[in-house]
Amino acid sequence: MQHGMVRVGAYTPEIKVGNPDYNGKAIVKMIKRVVGAGVEIAVFPELCVCGYTCGDLFFTNELLEKTEKAVKAVASAVPASMVVVVGAPVRQGDKLYNCAIVMSDGKILGIVPKTELPDYGEFYEKRYFTPAFDGVETSVVYGVPMGNVLFACKDYPDLVLGCEICEDMWADIPPSVHMCRSGATVIANLSASDEVVGKAEYRELLIKSASGRQHCAYIYAGAGAGESSTDMVFSGHNVIAENGGILDDSDPFDGDNAMCDIDIERLIYDRRKIGVKPTDKKYTTVTFALSDKMRGERICRQISRYPFLPTDEFEYRAELIIAMQAAGLKKRFASTNASSLVVGVSGGLDSALALLVCNNAVGKDKITAVTMPCFGTTARTKGNAEKLCAALGVKIKVIDIKDTVNRHLVDIEHTKTDVVYENAQARVRTMTLFDIANQENGLVVGTGDMSELALGWCTYNGDHMSSYGVNAGVPKTLVKHLVAYEAERLGGDARAVLQDILNTDISPELLPADGDGKIAQKTEDILGKYDLLDFVMYYYCRYGFTRKKIEFLLKTAFYDVAEDQIQKAIDTFFKRFFAAQFKRSCSPDGVKIGSVSFSPRADFRLPSDVE
Repeated sequence: MQHGMVRVGAYTPEIKVGNPDYNGKAIVKMIKRVVGAGVEIAVFPELCVCGYTCGDLFFTNELLEKTEKAVKAVASAVPASMVVVVGAPVRQGDKLYNCAIVMSDGKILGIVPKTELPDYGEFYEKRYFTPAFDGVETSVVYGVPMGNVLFACKDYPDLVLGCEICEDMWADIPPSVHMCRSGATVIANLSASDEVVGKAEYRELLIKSASGRQHCAYIYAGAGAGESSTDMVFSGHNVIAENGGILDDSDPFDGDNAMCDIDIERLIYDRRKIGVKPTDKKYTTVTFALSDKMRGERICRQISRYPFLPTDEFEYRAELIIAMQAAGLKKRFASTNASSLVVGVSGGLDSALALLVCNNAVGKDKITAVTMPCFGTTARTKGNAEKLCAALGVKIKVIDIKDTVNRHLVDIEHTKTDVVYENAQARVRTMTLFDIANQENGLVVGTGDMSELALGWCTYNGDHMSSYGVNAGVPKTLVKHLVAYEAERLGGDARAVLQDILNTDISPELLPADGDGKIAQKTEDILGKYDLLDFVMYYYCRYGFTRKKIEFLLKTAFYDVAEDQIQKAIDTFFKRFFAAQFKRSCSPDGVKIGSVSFSPRADFRLPSDVE
């Protein structure tokens, strides 16, 4: 394990029905192969040691004895570096159970019987098997705990494995519910679910739902090649899910397996935050150890560079996000009986998105856009502010604030080009917007985004303040993609100006332009790249990861980015994030968009004087 991650796999060996010796060797062969890939938990299908479709052979001593011999042979081949879960029938007195057998370091650790035995349609398991009992007994055959058993890692106690079998997952209250409430973070499902049209999609829905509802990782191994096709076919469908999302899967009948790294720390964070209900079921816990001589700094998991961006259905998600922003603003507009929305338009990304949302919420006739050029404003940004308003049909006021700011600096006897010089401009702009809003019975719409709020990249009681912050839940990387989406949707002149805004350096434009009239104060030169900063923000604020783990993930995702840029982003975030809490503590209302929010009234509370 590394950084709270464990490598798991779901595997479907090609078996021969009723031939445990052959099947055991096939499983061992696969175990030896996946050890080299660094797999630490390997799950095989239901009754795979003998075959799910043995029928009345399950009654025979010969099959059961050969199965027991094969199970012991498989266990002896499992190294200390991994846990293997196989399916086999287990005798206990005069009863036969359909079981998950967990093994590691050359021995069997424990046995979990199947609870829900299907007895409908093509299934008739009650003919052979007895449902799981409540409690724990010692297996007569293997001499290990059998029943309500969980398996915990000695060196990483948050890694707790529970087992359920096929139909268990389809039940109204799956056994895994009680397992997770008792501490299980990983559920292995050994399955022999036959394939019928549409079943694979429904199966994946159940797996995602189980992992999300219980905040766990779910490893599903399905029976496949070699099972009898007398009345059914089995596709070898393997799925690995985590907290509601599928990390890896195999297509039915493609003969492939599933393997990836699951992140236990993610799961524990959500459980700690949301809380886990207790259960009245009692479990015996058996421990296992994983070798510390595993893979190096490799990772078998896709780490997106843009965790705030939707990975699919982007058009739908973009429309939904903008609709959410507009809905919040429309409600505030109506509840205050306002007559107009007043928005400062700078020619930059954030104000462009805010203006687009305003237009969506109330229409162009109820918007007053204001652009306020000052010392750092360039012709390009001023021109883009005016062009965007023209393209949308929104009226715009151009108010040059240089004289006002200069008069104020004279009044306070300030002559330096420093933070006071910069903040004076931001506060004059905010004062101007609020006074115009008073004139028009309007609301001032805030344009600042979530990334700026996280880093404190805003002027206290300047652009930090508004009547309603429509971008408060939107990080900078998402702002870019929403503006790009709107550019393509609107087309024409709006598309042209929005594309130019996207291609303009991000800047507060508070320092004078360079000799060529171009932006001199570039935000990403000062703070670091927003792609990196948003990545750090996501993994710290969403999952509470340590700096060390975030650095590992950042280097994995941005493998082609220079080390100094990586360190700059991390240093900047952790230096500024805590120092800026006093600004977030009194931030204006704004709609929550994703799983990270900084509203002090909703789900983010932090002292303003953390050291």
